[in-house]
Amino acid sequence: MEKKRRPGVEFSGMTRQTKGELCVQQESDSKHSGATALRSNRQRRSDEPGADNSVSPMQFPAFEWNKPNQASPRITKSYRKLLKTSTVIRSNSSFISALSSSSSSISSSSRSTSENWKQFFRIQEARRRLIKEVCAKYRSNISRTITPHHVSRIYVEDRHKLLYCEVPKAGCSNWKRVLMVLAGVASSTQEINHDAVHYSNHLKRLDSFDRHAIAERLRSYTKVLFVREPMQRLVSAFRDKFENPNSYYHPVFGKPIISKYRVNASKSALRTGSGVTFQEFIRYLLDVHRPVGMDIHWEPVSQLCSPCLLDYDFIGKFETLEGEANFLLRRTGAPKNLTFPTFKDRNPEAARTSTQITRHYFKQLNASDRQKAYDFYYMDYLMFNYSKPFEDLY
Repeated sequence: MEKKRRPGVEFSGMTRQTKGELCVQQESDSKHSGATALRSNRQRRSDEPGADNSVSPMQFPAFEWNKPNQASPRITKSYRKLLKTSTVIRSNSSFISALSSSSSSISSSSRSTSENWKQFFRIQEARRRLIKEVCAKYRSNISRTITPHHVSRIYVEDRHKLLYCEVPKAGCSNWKRVLMVLAGVASSTQEINHDAVHYSNHLKRLDSFDRHAIAERLRSYTKVLFVREPMQRLVSAFRDKFENPNSYYHPVFGKPIISKYRVNASKSALRTGSGVTFQEFIRYLLDVHRPVGMDIHWEPVSQLCSPCLLDYDFIGKFETLEGEANFLLRRTGAPKNLTFPTFKDRNPEAARTSTQITRHYFKQLNASDRQKAYDFYYMDYLMFNYSKPFEDLY
């Protein structure tokens, strides 16, 4: 079912672009020697569901060295109707866990294992197809230019030809540990502490390469993205950064948030930035004139990892993280003794942010702010097939 590259991997229905399909053009630039333009002739097979002859925004665009316009479309009721309701993609966590453990221990000729693989590949293809459909309907007019900004969150592991887009609060710390082991930096994920994960230079980012090296890796490496239910990811970020001591987020984000959104703030709160409430945090998030900029821990994945520009080969979900990650590791030729770690990177005693905990936080908001928060992450809900988190949303 899957076509192996050495050492990368392809999944069925995910044909890679060949060198001949990519057109390189040179452009002048005052800061760089030039920029590389890539065009893809990659087309969906005519017998595939949802196939058409339109040019997909998923095709490789040109390279440019200017930061793109990050404006998001305004969400309205009529705007939502542009996208037809898609069939929910079900992925059973116990099935995926069993599949990941059996992939290395059961012969590939096993009928049951083969059927499990087929189901897993169907889930992957459905996820990728949904992203293409959403991008075609909502983002058809976006720039087709890949800039260094678009690939700045992508980590490179050359030995196994992996590109991983960092999505904070969706297992990214442990994914970095895995990449460090794959790269030979460490022998075990258990020996890599928090500071080594986030503050060392052991992992390379894709934007650190020149334009030709970026293009080649985008063309030939396995591109991986793991996502999480948007509201749970948001609440997880708030709890981590504002409810625990933090020498960066309290002064850099907390102080301006309290200063702008809290009436009669105390001198202590204004001085330290500690004690930001969830309501204040949401007001900051939804404010078009934020007193401090966006942060990757709550930036929508649709902007953070640019899935309308970068054609990801593997779309995983935090809800089935361990099973899907281990399956991917087995298929990419990772060492058999390397499995995805399950420990929490920070605040290990705190309960993981669940649906119940998320609802507790959002009950603190009025219906209007809940709706606006949903609208803020609406593209993530569509692209990654998550259901509405609250009944009163439209």
